Formats: sequence, structure tokens, C-alpha cells
Amino acid sequence: MTIWKVLAVSAFVSFSTAGFAADYPAPKQGVWVAKEFKFHTGEVLPEVRLAYTTIGEPSGIPVVLLHGTGQTAQSLLTPNFAGELFGEGQALDAKKYYVVIPDALGHGRSSKPSDALKTKFPKYNYADMVDAQYRLLGEGLGLKRVRLVIGNSMGGMHVWLFGAMYPGFMDALVPMASQPTAMAARNYMMRKIMLETIKRDPEYAGGNYTTQPGIVKYAATFYQLATNGGTLNYQRMAPTGPQAEKVVDARLAVPFNADANDFVWAWSSSSDYDPEPLLGKIEAPVLLINAADDERNPPETGLTEAAMKKVKNGQVLLIPAGQQGHGTTGNAKLYAEQLREWLRSIPQRAG
Repeated sequence: MTIWKVLAVSAFVSFSTAGFAADYPAPKQGVWVAKEFKFHTGEVLPEVRLAYTTIGEPSGIPVVLLHGTGQTAQSLLTPNFAGELFGEGQALDAKKYYVVIPDALGHGRSSKPSDALKTKFPKYNYADMVDAQYRLLGEGLGLKRVRLVIGNSMGGMHVWLFGAMYPGFMDALVPMASQPTAMAARNYMMRKIMLETIKRDPEYAGGNYTTQPGIVKYAATFYQLATNGGTLNYQRMAPTGPQAEKVVDARLAVPFNADANDFVWAWSSSSDYDPEPLLGKIEAPVLLINAADDERNPPETGLTEAAMKKVKNGQVLLIPAGQQGHGTTGNAKLYAEQLREWLRSIPQRAG
């Protein structure tokens, strides 16, 4: 099948991110409890708490938004993201749409190791997380079909699985900062090093620590600097050694409150991610939004291009290099108009 690659023009990239961001309805929070939740390991928890945030009224057209690793729904409610998408007249206008943002399993206010079970909490994977989201949306919120499932980074990876696992549930799919191929190569290696650094630290004590291991902050900062932010962006930020020192010092000065087991479980959950064999099951049209300089999903390997040929109706919006690498899609101004026009072209099926 033909895959159309859409290249953003240079003027598109030059837009300022500091301008006006539209207002949108106040977010509302909720929690639903899934009973007898079965993990891919065969383990079952009698109750799994699944938290979520909504924007707009339940009578609106449902849209599902999925966040990245270690984040929560709150992390997407930024001026550069929500402020460019949910305002009146914008691509996902919350006066028209009912936006649902789950806190993924293991994240935020949803069930996670630090709640009580610690190392006895099942080691979930992405399929478990998507299953939890589907149960929340269907059983918890009563949604039979949604207009769009859109996600960023880990959320983008979840979008690929969502489309394959529940192909009749959505009209459209927009995975961002992701690729529909196995977790491998540098991304896998860097995650492995980050996690081994934590697990081999004596303070971690096999997950039975009494105080939070300080190494987690340093390992996480190392991974983020190595795989997110953009080569050209960092060169602009820190063209000299002293300026680079300031960037690192600033990163390390930011409070880091993640629980070590929550962190390890969350970052380990991607190890068996591989949606490529399932791509033929996807029924909904797909718009993949990536950046040309995404450190975790480098387009130059050709893997994404080859995998997209297995998608029945797929397009790629590739934002040119020079923004924030893997973090580029956090700035919705770079693709909001294209998203709106593409979504308008997708027929809306009855729920």
C-alpha cells in the first residue's frame, strides 16, 4: 500500500512556543476500580485502581490521550500541549470532544508497586497497560467506541497496541514519538543500563529499601539527556563546557520524587514491546507523528518506513530536525493544524 510521508516546512518549525495558548474547560479527576485484573504473567489482583482525568463533557465525542513513561495525565496539561489542542476551535476542542486521559497502570494515582505490594506487585507489560485502559474506558466510563486514540512516547507505543488489540474501538489512531517495531538497539540498551544501575546499587536492596535510593535520580537524568532533547537543541543550549555544566546542574536540582520500584517497573514494562506482527489487525486509519531527530526512534534505520507498509491506511508526519528530538511532539503547535485536517478526513462511525 502507499504510505504518504508529510514533511513539515521550515516555516512551520519556526513558530514560537511561547505565544497564546487557548483556554479549555477545567480538568476533572476520577478513579475506577477494575475487579479481578489478570496480568500477562497469569497473576490476578482482586482490585486494580485506575485513575483518569477528563476535559469536556461526557456528552462530547470521546477522545483518548495516553501519556509517556513515568508521567501522568497531569504532564499533558501544559500550555504547549493541551493549550494548543483543547481550546475552542482547536484540533481537539474540548467543547466538542470529551477528552479522557488515563493515568497508566503503574503510574500516578493508578495502582503501582509503592501502594503496598512493592516487589510483589505483578511485573506488567504494555499489553497489560492497554488492557487496563480499555477496561477503564469500556467498563468504567461506558464508552463503546471513541473517535481517536492519541498518545506520546510510551503513550504512542500504547496506541499501536490499542489499535491491534481492540481494532473496532476507534475511528482513528495517532501514535507520536514512537515506532511500530520491537524495543531494541540503543533504546533498549540505554534502558537496560539505566535499570541495572539502579538494581545493582546496594541502597536498592533488591527493591526492599527503607529509604529511596539516590541513584535513581542520576540514572534517570543520564537516560533523559542521552535519549531526549535533540542534538541541535542541546548545542544551542550549551555550546561551551560551562554552559553544559549549568544544564546538568539545573536538571539535577529539580526535585525527583519517583519511587524506585515504581520507576523500575514502569521502565521495564517496554522490554517485550513489539507491535509489528500485529499491524495487519489495525483497522483504523493511522497518522504517525515523529521527529526526524528522535533519539529513541531514529527514522534513518528504515524500520518504521518498512513497518508502515503493513498498515492498511497509514500516513507519516515527520517534523524536521532542530526542535527537541524525542521531546518534539510535546509541542503541539508543530502539528496541530495537520492533525485537525487529517481528523476531518476520517469518517466518524457510530458508537
